[in-house]
Amino acid sequence: MEYARVRKTNQLVASENYSSVTSLVSVVLAIWLTLVFVLGADGSFVRPPGATPFPIIIGCTLPIILFLAAFWRLRAFREFVLAFDLRLAAGIQAWRFAGLGFLALYVHGVLPGLFAWPAGFGDIAIGVTAPWVIVALIRRQSFAASKTFVVWNLLGILDLVVAVSTGALSSALAAGVAGEVTTGPMAQLPLVLIPAYFVPLFIMLHLAALFQARRLTNSGRSRLTNA
Repeated sequence: MEYARVRKTNQLVASENYSSVTSLVSVVLAIWLTLVFVLGADGSFVRPPGATPFPIIIGCTLPIILFLAAFWRLRAFREFVLAFDLRLAAGIQAWRFAGLGFLALYVHGVLPGLFAWPAGFGDIAIGVTAPWVIVALIRRQSFAASKTFVVWNLLGILDLVVAVSTGALSSALAAGVAGEVTTGPMAQLPLVLIPAYFVPLFIMLHLAALFQARRLTNSGRSRLTNA
């Protein structure tokens, strides 16, 4: 009886902590989005043709660094990440099918092919396969520890890294001549929300999935060792 009471109490405390962290994360995400929107409207991410887009690079990488720091240093946040619903995480990745928009902007001469092709097709590939990942997670919880799930998330991160890299490269190689197609529009609203908000958010979701996959794998190995 005493054990059951203590266990129930611990579960209630854990649930309350999770709810508190969820609320805090929601507030942080809202503030982050607002900040990017304000800075984007002010033109803070815009750089002249031929210049390295440091503002966007910082806007993309700094949130990820802060996420990793919080994961390793804050126990409550780490538990939140390790308990995050992987089906929801994969469902959010499905929105990357909107990468089709990069190809449309390329066709209309708004974005260069060096950036639009890899970014567009990479996002479409992840977005199209996300529903299959969701179904696999629903049918078999152990799928979260499978190599297929890990590879899918790694490819998702790789796609985003390639997109940011080719975008920065295209910006740095721009000559600034009249009529030149550059990645300049990606530094302005509404497109700047993609590299400065959605890209790091998608990477965080992939990292959360990989952290959970590693925990499940280690847990499985531990059970085999103790068996």
